[in-house]
Amino acid sequence: MAKQEAIQMEGVVTEVLPDQNFRVQLENGHVVLAYAAGKMSRFKIRVMVGDRVALDLSPYDLTRGRITYRYRTDGGPAQRTR
Repeated sequence: MAKQEAIQMEGVVTEVLPDQNFRVQLENGHVVLAYAAGKMSRFKIRVMVGDRVALDLSPYDLTRGRITYRYRTDGGPAQRTR
């Protein structure tokens, strides 16, 4: 039996919890508990309250998900200060 594909959704982070966990409100109004994917911590991508994110939901448990992408809010490249 093949593994089922994840359901891809978008939402807004409403709460930051310990251990890279977040509470995310989806576009359809549902609230899910999501964790940051491994590459997010590997590349030091910070997710904060109010960020728009893309996440994958398991078809088996629709209350939990994995954040796979954080959309830019400023629209431009990040500026480094020395």
